[in-house]
Amino acid sequence: MARRPIALVTAAVLLLEAPGIVAINAVMARFVKAQSMSLDGLDPEVMYTGTWALGIGSGALLVLCALVPLIAAIRDRRPGRAGRVLLIGCAVVHGVLGAVAVGLLGWGAFAFLMVVVGLIVLTLVAYGEPRDEVRAADGEEAPAAA
Repeated sequence: MARRPIALVTAAVLLLEAPGIVAINAVMARFVKAQSMSLDGLDPEVMYTGTWALGIGSGALLVLCALVPLIAAIRDRRPGRAGRVLLIGCAVVHGVLGAVAVGLLGWGAFAFLMVVVGLIVLTLVAYGEPRDEVRAADGEEAPAAA
């Protein structure tokens, strides 16, 4: 299985998605500020700042998630436990966003988010078992530890 290209495509898609999320939140922040909207008496300036913070935080997390498959592809080794947990969380968030997006934005947004989920899951599966365990399961001898 071609593990490296899958991980590289996953990393590229997540890296390209990060500025998109920041841009979407920037547009929402401008609408909040321009219309002086508030929810239940919250200060519109706080909502504006919070929308920007959410966008920047989400973008930073997507970049962090993109680094996991990028490093896995460079090293050609599976991610560590923390990296796998981060990718699983990213896949779950994309799945939930896809379920919400289908109603709000349409099937195109849903399809994009499901492609991202598929890439993340494919990366996790491709780097599922360490090579030593796969060789041992196939009946080959595992290399001696140095």
